[in-house]
Amino acid sequence: MTDIDRRLALIKRNLQELIGEEELMALLKSSKTPSVYLGTAITGRPHIGYFVWVVKMLDLLKAGFKVKILLADVHGALDNTPWQLLEKRYQYYEKVITGMFESLGADMKKIEFVKGSSFQLQDKYILDLLKLATQVTVHDATKAASEVVKLGDSPKLAGIIYPLMQALDEEYLKVDAQYGGIDQRKILVFARENLPKLGYNARIEIMTPLIPGLQGPGAKMSASVKHSKIDLIDDSVAVKDKLDKAYCPEGVVEGNGVLAFTNYVLMAIHELAGTTLGIKRPAKFGGDVSYRTYAELENDFAAKKLHPMDLKQAVANEVNALLEPIRKKMAAHAKLIQEAYPE
Repeated sequence: MTDIDRRLALIKRNLQELIGEEELMALLKSSKTPSVYLGTAITGRPHIGYFVWVVKMLDLLKAGFKVKILLADVHGALDNTPWQLLEKRYQYYEKVITGMFESLGADMKKIEFVKGSSFQLQDKYILDLLKLATQVTVHDATKAASEVVKLGDSPKLAGIIYPLMQALDEEYLKVDAQYGGIDQRKILVFARENLPKLGYNARIEIMTPLIPGLQGPGAKMSASVKHSKIDLIDDSVAVKDKLDKAYCPEGVVEGNGVLAFTNYVLMAIHELAGTTLGIKRPAKFGGDVSYRTYAELENDFAAKKLHPMDLKQAVANEVNALLEPIRKKMAAHAKLIQEAYPE
């Protein structure tokens, strides 16, 4: 395997879609250091589903990319975060997401955090936003925003400004690619189609699947659905309790959030590190078992050779190990947590 093949395999690992693969290959063959960004609007409290993109960013770092994390405070306001809470939520996101990367041993010197309002309020950006608004129909902007922004029955203008700004962010962050969940697809395609209208290059778009929530099929893991997710600062008892109650029927793979998290986060971490996922079981149930790949684990689960409770216990242990450094980091910031997310 050539170096380019190795890097491409890392980039494509666990992806659902890649738009612009020919452009990506040309980029990898050039002498340029490629760059990518992930934007997250500062809305609800981050949960363990965020580890999907944190792990993917580690893949991209290992593939030689410069990584930027956009903490999108203005986008948060456009998606119903009260303006007076923006600064506190920005501070919370910066601390907790840094903690996520640190819990995986990331070199923080290679990761750049960018505050959205640090460039999105500049005159040139606003002028480009107005120029783009003269090129884009209300229908197309609404369609682009539909799976990401909470538009509701009486959509506000803010919701359809959102995708225009996300498109411009690719240019103003000076990146070659944007990465997001598959729910971002309409916005990413919108960016590719509309940036050239302002004379800017279309970017490569990289997408991973959304993982199901803990309550079963039909709902993604979401900050706005309390019982669908595990918060990054939940204590160890809460983690175990939520996983004990999670949807994970014996032998059922489809819509199984526990399996999906195991695939896109836990096994992805182990595969990067060259380690195995261990599951402890009594001897009468087959004894301890370990898995080097997710495919092996899923096959055993589907064949009912791996019981849901044994899987849940192992996942709880792994999640608690990931969250412990974050809990310790955030223990000193109780006032910030209360100010960012007042009851």
